Amino acid sequence: MALLLEHEFKPLPADKQIETLPFLEAVAHLPPFFDCLGTPIVYSPVKADLTGNIKKIRAVYDSDPTKFKTLQNILEVEKELHGSAWPKTGATLALMWLKRGLKFILVLLQSISDGERDEEHPNLIRVNAMKAYEIALKKYHGWMLQKLFTGSVYALPYKSDLLKALEKGKEVKEEESIEKIHQFLTRVTPILDAIYEMYTKMNAELSYKA
Repeated sequence: MALLLEHEFKPLPADKQIETLPFLEAVAHLPPFFDCLGTPIVYSPVKADLTGNIKKIRAVYDSDPTKFKTLQNILEVEKELHGSAWPKTGATLALMWLKRGLKFILVLLQSISDGERDEEHPNLIRVNAMKAYEIALKKYHGWMLQKLFTGSVYALPYKSDLLKALEKGKEVKEEESIEKIHQFLTRVTPILDAIYEMYTKMNAELSYKA
């Protein structure tokens, strides 16, 4: 899976402290995933949002790599720095939205990997995309955005075309592509779960709608 595996995420350490730089370098390769979904009017903004949030976090990290060595450090330092404005500010807010975009990608791929599908239309990915949207993003979107996303599922590519796009146009058997997706999920899911856990523990999660 060329797009997903070309820059691997480091394994989650036992203390769940995620190093900022390796995380950002790995996640920076993922925004093009949304190009594989077509429907530019819907997914281009999501891609741009993901890219923008990565840049915001990177700017904070670059300002003091030692102070912001881990994602945990970022939240802790910014909580002290911004006071009552935290967590709706800085890299903390950027990472909050970044993890939601990543959650969408992971739930969609996990659903495909698990074989979830519309039995009448097995080559469509509407079921997978709607599950990902409802779990990762829907509750943070207003009515208009929700309608836009719901309508977009009818313009999604076939599963076979999505898998080919993820292989950067290379013809690969479906089972091989699914195995590569599984490899990607095995590495990234624990990292994303740890980020969500960190936000919960620090009471940094916000539920306002975009």
